[in-house]
Amino acid sequence: MNKEGLEKISYGIYIINTQNSGCIVNTLTRVTNDKIIIAINKENYTNKMLKENKKFNATVLTKNTDMNIIQTFGFTSSKENNKYKNYKIEKDSNNIPYIKENMASLIECEVINEIDLDTHTIFIANVINTQKLSDEEVMTYDYYHKIKKGITPPKAPTYEQKTKGYRCTICGYIYEGKTLPKNFVCPICGAPATVFEKID
Repeated sequence: MNKEGLEKISYGIYIINTQNSGCIVNTLTRVTNDKIIIAINKENYTNKMLKENKKFNATVLTKNTDMNIIQTFGFTSSKENNKYKNYKIEKDSNNIPYIKENMASLIECEVINEIDLDTHTIFIANVINTQKLSDEEVMTYDYYHKIKKGITPPKAPTYEQKTKGYRCTICGYIYEGKTLPKNFVCPICGAPATVFEKID
């Protein structure tokens, strides 16, 4: 199937926060006046937390969001790391943390239904509160790729392998080249060359 047409669909970038986890997503859609849907990979710890706790908030990233935030929330696991420890956080009305700096808005939600989509779960949620956090311009996924030079992690709904080389098994970064230097360190997550796998 030719997928070029799908690449023209616009996405934003968001952080989904629960009591014990947080992750970057690009699939968050407002479907009615007070309902949104989000897609989370089943291997992602945040998926487990959403199924258990049902409540979460989403923050909308702006163009000024530090890439370290995207690296932390998009390429590491909450299961092994406290993603919030290096950032100033606020708490929403459900006592769920979020980063306020360089975020456009806060959306507090409660899961009301789930749809199984093989690798991902679609969570349907009621919006219970919102708050405008800034007037900064929001970051689109296109801006993230073209201007910020960001990459798509393997667990993202839009991930598709297109290049040859070596892939970091921790964060999904791809080194394009015939041979990977033995002393190579992943520029995204800092992993050594030994965790990279060859891709064709």
